[in-house]
Order: sequence, then C-alpha cells, then structure tokens
Amino acid sequence: MDLAAPVEDVKGVGPKTTEILHKAGIFTLRDLIYFLPRDYENYQQAQSIAGIKPGKVTVRARIESITTRRMKRRLTLTEATLRDKSGAIKAIWFNQPYRAKQFSEHTEYYFSGEMKLSYGRYQLQNPSAIKADDYDSTNTDKIQPIYPARGAIKSLEFKKFIKTMRNQIALVPDMIPNFRGRADALLNVHFPETIDQAKAGREYLAVEELFSLILAARLNREENQKLRTLPIVADMTVFKQFVEKLPFKLTNAQRLATWEIIQDMNDEIPMNRLLQGDVGSGKTMVAALSSLVAAKAGFQTAIMAPTEVLASQHAESLGKLFGDELNIALLTGSTKHKAELKKHIKAGDVDLVIGTHALITDDTEFKNLGLAIIDEQHRFGVAQRQKLLAKARTMPHLLSMTATPIPRSLQLTIFGDLAVSVLDELPAGRQPITTKIISPASTKQMWDAVEQELKMKHQAYYICKKIDDKGESELKSVKAEVQKISHRFPDYNVAFLHGKMKPAEKDEIMNLFSNGEIDILVSTTVVEVGVNVPNATVMVIADADQYGLSQLHQLRGRVGRGSASSYCYLVNSTTDAPTRRLREIERSQDGFYLAEVDLKLRGPGEIYGALQHGAMDLRIATITDTKLIHKADLLVKDFLKSGYNMLEYKELSASIRKYQRLTTLN
Repeated sequence: MDLAAPVEDVKGVGPKTTEILHKAGIFTLRDLIYFLPRDYENYQQAQSIAGIKPGKVTVRARIESITTRRMKRRLTLTEATLRDKSGAIKAIWFNQPYRAKQFSEHTEYYFSGEMKLSYGRYQLQNPSAIKADDYDSTNTDKIQPIYPARGAIKSLEFKKFIKTMRNQIALVPDMIPNFRGRADALLNVHFPETIDQAKAGREYLAVEELFSLILAARLNREENQKLRTLPIVADMTVFKQFVEKLPFKLTNAQRLATWEIIQDMNDEIPMNRLLQGDVGSGKTMVAALSSLVAAKAGFQTAIMAPTEVLASQHAESLGKLFGDELNIALLTGSTKHKAELKKHIKAGDVDLVIGTHALITDDTEFKNLGLAIIDEQHRFGVAQRQKLLAKARTMPHLLSMTATPIPRSLQLTIFGDLAVSVLDELPAGRQPITTKIISPASTKQMWDAVEQELKMKHQAYYICKKIDDKGESELKSVKAEVQKISHRFPDYNVAFLHGKMKPAEKDEIMNLFSNGEIDILVSTTVVEVGVNVPNATVMVIADADQYGLSQLHQLRGRVGRGSASSYCYLVNSTTDAPTRRLREIERSQDGFYLAEVDLKLRGPGEIYGALQHGAMDLRIATITDTKLIHKADLLVKDFLKSGYNMLEYKELSASIRKYQRLTTLN
C-alpha cells in the first residue's frame, strides 16, 4: 500500500469530497487511515431507560413528544421525551432544529449520548440517533466507530471510505524497527470486535506517535550540538557589582537560572534554553541579567515580545533597571522615527533592543546580535523565531521564555531538545491571592467586595470570553458587560479592551489603566500574559468554567503584583456544581501543580494548543500515560544504538521531519 498516494484514489472520493478532505488536512491515504474514530457505540448492548446511570449511555426507545424553540442569541433548543417499556427520559439537542422532523412517532431508534445533570434534572444531551430496524438488518459488526464530521462529510461517509480500504490497511508495513503489529493496530481501531481491542490498537498507534516525537527531539539535540557560535564570556566582576546594587534580593531560583544561562553562553555550542516560570516569578529579571552579560562582552541582545503592550512594559521596566548602564531601544510597529533607530541598531549603538515583530522585518539589521530572547515563545510561529535567529552573523544564543508551567512529562518529550531552567519561587513581597468560586445567581456579595476595593483607590479587571454578542453563545461579552458595569458603577471610569482593537488603541487603554485613570477594565484574555499593574487588586472572570486551568492561573496572575491583598472571583456560567478545574484553582496557587492537573483533565491537545511548541500535531497519544512514554523512550534508545541509517526509513523520516523543522536552531 502506497501511503503517500492521494486521497482521491479511494473509492467514492470525488472532486468535491477531495476538496473538503484537503481543507481538513487529509491529503493522502495515510492521512485518511490515521483519521481515527472519536468514539465507539455498541447498540447491541442498549440499556433500559430505568437502568441507565449518568455518563455515556445507549437506549432503544421511541419519541413520545418533541418540540423546538428559539432561545436568545440565535440558539435553538430541541427537546424530546424518549420512552421504552421501563420508563422515559428527556433528550435535548442544541442548534439541531432538524431533529424535530427526523423521527417517526411509532418507530424505535437507538439513541446514544451523555446523560448529565443540568438545571436539577437528568437529560440525554445531543444524542446520536439511528433507526433500530435499519441498524439491526444491515450491521453485523458489534462495535460501530464514530468518526468526527468534517464539513459536509459525516461519520457514516468516513466509515464507508475506510471500509473500502480494509484489505489495503491489512498490508500496511511497520514503521518502527522491532515494533511489529502496525497493520493489526489500525484494523483494531477501525474495525474492532470489542472495546478492549480498539483500546489496544490506539495504544500501539500512540506509542508510534510518541516514538516519532521523542526521536525527533533527540536528533534535534544532536544536530544542535554540531552548530558553532561565538562564546559570550561573562565579566563576573561587573555582573556581581550590578546585582549587589539591586534594590531587591534575587531568589535562589533566579540565581541558579542566570548561572545556567551564563555557563551556556560561555560555549561555542549555541545555547538553546527554555526558561519557564510561574506567574510573577521574575523571568524578566533573568532575561535582563543575561542581556547585561552579553552587552558587557560586546554583543547585542534582542528581546521579542508578542504584543506592543508587553514590549513597552519591558522597555520601561528595563530602562529603569539599567539607567545609563546599557543603551536600550524599543522597536514596535508604532515606534516613531523607525528608520533612524534602525540605523543605530545596525551601527551597534544599541545594546538591548526590545520589540515585537518589527524586529524581524527585512530592513532591521544588527551589528553583532549574540543573544536572542523570545518572551512567551509559544505566541510566535516557527518562521518568526527563525527570522530573529537569522539576524545574527553567526548563530546567536537562544533563550525562550514561557509563563505557562510545563508538566515534567512534556519536558521529557516535546522539549527533549532543550535545556530547561525553572523559576519555582516567588520574589519576596508577592501577596497570595484569595480565590473564590461565584454562582451567577449570587454575585451581589462579589460586587460589594469589588466596590470596597474601588473605594480604596484600587483597580479591577473583568474578563469576558467574547468581544460582542454575535453568534449563538450565551457567554458574556466585553461590549455588553462594559455597559452593565458602567451602569452599576457610575462614579468610576470603566473601559474595554480586546484583541481586535488597533495596537495604538490597545496601548492607549493599557497606559490609562496602568496610570490609574481607568478603574475597571473589561477585557478579553488579551491581558492574560505580561500586563503588570500593581494597583489592580481584583480579577473577575466571567464564565470561568469555560477556561483551562493554566489560562485561569495566568489571568489570576494579573493581580497580586503589589503590596495590597488581592482577590480573584471565578464566576460560573451556570448554577451547576463547580467543575473540578474551578475547585483546583480555588485551592491552589502553584502553577506547576495546576499544569499537571490541567494536563490530566483536558489531555495533550489543550496543552499543546497553549504551548504551541512549533505546531504539535499529536492526535492519538495521551502524554500523561507514563507507561506508554517509557515504552516509546526505550524504543528510541534501542533505535539510536542500532547504528541506524535514516535513509533506510523513508516513512519514519517523513513522520519526524515536521518536528525537526520546528525545533532545531538552524
């Protein structure tokens, strides 16, 4: 089987279907056979309604009644009563009005979905449905795979495509040396006889996926070790004198991280280090000290930040820190007299350049760039990071920074090619943040507390998921909430901020908020990272149950940055019991602990989405499964010891190429 053959070779895939598949990222036969079921249903084990319990259930029942009604903001709600001989249960579909015409009154169907408690009663939510007689007469397989829909292509069509390829899938060769069973694993995933069989197939494919990722990281490290650059030798006398004059004491974690960076830079192999630290742990200070070392050794440093607001804050704080010690410049899209500034950068008159994407435009040149620092590195694409590195005459030392704590299991796999420094201490004076979960039905006490803070001349954030009320979601929006809050607090200045505003507008709002001229800032998560307003003591997060733990932790970290007590209110979107996520963040302020919990609760997809180390495309592996990681790691070690020649493994080379392009320095 030629896995690289185009998907249009599959029987039944015509031009229109090909176009839809391409949009979904399915171009080859390999892409299609690795498009795995999202779930399985076993209609032959349907339960009686009287015997079902909360969770995934399947029942055989008929429709007793069904209605559709239109809710606010273009949301439609279709409700039905399902009945069998043992009893009845409510079923509900969101934004699926066609369901009202789908069912015949005296016909039995298999309904399969999640039975959940909502607003005080159990409901079968968004169940799939199939005619019982049609299924019983045409299906011999016990377990039915359910594929994710892609555009107009539904699960049933994917099932047909895969079925036509069954004989070809049985001939798929193994990809990993000494790890047999690939074809059987694919057959077990697509055509299982039992759920355990499907699970075993997925485990094989997960190990295969982890193998590619871990191998790519090891090969990246090997390649990086072959690169050469100019060492940056630290003048420790000047460095120590500067540190001794600081108006605060460095944490032990800051000292250790800075020392690790100094040692890395004092080598002809370019540094490739990731500095990760919890909210407020002092990453910027470590970056500043690294810049000082580079400048005193005759090298320029570039710090690239994802937003103008963050770049401006860095420039302001580092300008105060260094005074006349270093020549510092801010280069962003709105910087005036850019051409003149770029001449000074090219001439070497500037020691430290802090900027945004303006740093990587074609006309930005450096005389002697020795250290590149990328703040919130996951906010930048691979090409953007490579452009910054290409600004140096020789490969610069690279320091990436992230405020998203990375679980150790991810460090061993995704970041296996990087040296990692961890800031796990908070500087002295940082206040703990009182965190409370608030029901939407009982917000009065919260608003009274907010008012008390405002009376003490403190400021507050109010975070919304959406910008406006367009769409079918009931979630709070910035534009609607800013009006309500302005009405609630007429004696205070209320303003809004969101990502679609022009950079100059965002900067103006943030400057006004930083200067205390805005009392309440209603915003989207654009303030999630880097914004530093010590006078802000209240963070209200609307629809908090819709966010991941790491993001909630980042948002909470916008307060508690001064000497006053600070508060974070997590407002649930419903009156249901709070989720485990909210319970966890209410009781813990340890970002590393919360990152581990988040990984377990939401799986690798969400974590990779947050970190974006390159463009991770893990679709199968559960990175919390240490057993599978260990198995893949052993396979990688055996492979590397075998005296391999990657030219002999064309498919394996292709599978790791995306990771190698994304993570290597060159």
